[in-house]
Amino acid sequence: MNGNRVALDTNQAIAVLNNTGDAGQWIQSFVEVYLPVPVIGELCFGALNSRRSKQNLEYVEQLVKRCQILEVSVATAQIYAHVRLILKRKGKPIPENDLWIASVCIEHDVPLATSDGHFTAIEELRLIMR
Repeated sequence: MNGNRVALDTNQAIAVLNNTGDAGQWIQSFVEVYLPVPVIGELCFGALNSRRSKQNLEYVEQLVKRCQILEVSVATAQIYAHVRLILKRKGKPIPENDLWIASVCIEHDVPLATSDGHFTAIEELRLIMR
């Protein structure tokens, strides 16, 4: 079933929320769609920071209800520490929230859909580049 599962990075979740391009149709091709908790935090921040915060928060809540949630755990934190150390040694740091997003996807063995190229530095992470 792994081929029918995907986790959304923030940029892909925003594309779904805004119905950008083929995002709505593309997301329907998956049986299981996941949102990592750090992505939900970024979406909520963006909604709260917008001019239409109430409406945008409602859109985020609707998306959250339609997806399964990838929770952060102690195992996630251990993976995070390992991945962060490897990237530090390689001289390839990535944004903090993205480390958490990658770590929770690695823990649950769910591929991450993203347009952010810096995720390719994480060898253990399965990616769907969009």
